[in-house]
Amino acid sequence: MKRVIVIAGHYGSGKTELAVSLAMQLAAEEKKDFPRLSVVDLDIANPYFRSRERMQLLREHHVSLYADAFESTGTTAELPALTAALRAPLEDEGCRTIIDLGGNDAGARVLRQFGKYFEGDGHELWAVVNFRRYETRTVEAARAHVDAIAAELQLEVTGLVNNTHLLRETTPEIIREGYTLAAQLSAEMRKPLIHTCYPAGIIAPGALQGIPSLMPLGLYMRPAYLDK
Repeated sequence: MKRVIVIAGHYGSGKTELAVSLAMQLAAEEKKDFPRLSVVDLDIANPYFRSRERMQLLREHHVSLYADAFESTGTTAELPALTAALRAPLEDEGCRTIIDLGGNDAGARVLRQFGKYFEGDGHELWAVVNFRRYETRTVEAARAHVDAIAAELQLEVTGLVNNTHLLRETTPEIIREGYTLAAQLSAEMRKPLIHTCYPAGIIAPGALQGIPSLMPLGLYMRPAYLDK
């Protein structure tokens, strides 16, 4: 992985869950090359399921969280006001940074004001795809979303992440179906399929044998009351 990982995707793809889960996994590992770890929440379009909602959890695991100018998960979190402090982790060569973008090309647009930090090759841009979302239920539709995000950002997508799921109703078959479509998308776009995600505690990795680069997701963004 490069120092900066930008995570983009369509609405409801699970990109924020991926960002938080990745941060938690990296926080548990020995930090050799990058002693510091941060998450930058650039989703100022969607008021739900944003990484800033897990600010306390991340900080408890020594992950810095950068979001709006008010550092709030309450009412002021709805104000589209970014802070200049967001530039700090991008300028810190010792900080691995995960950037959680807003959904679709419109949500990704916010990153363009930080364009000077992405002129070199020190970053990756992951496009998250969930083939169980209506807008991306086919390879053609998913590719259109990925292409639109790349065009808006004026950055090359360096890899794809298959995050096909139905939350707690996910089955191994659903993930396998998503993997088949994601592999086809990967071949057509000539982009590596970096991970296939599965909900930890719901699907056992042993049920997904044969699928490479599996990544467990912690469902950190799923409020418990939604499953009652």
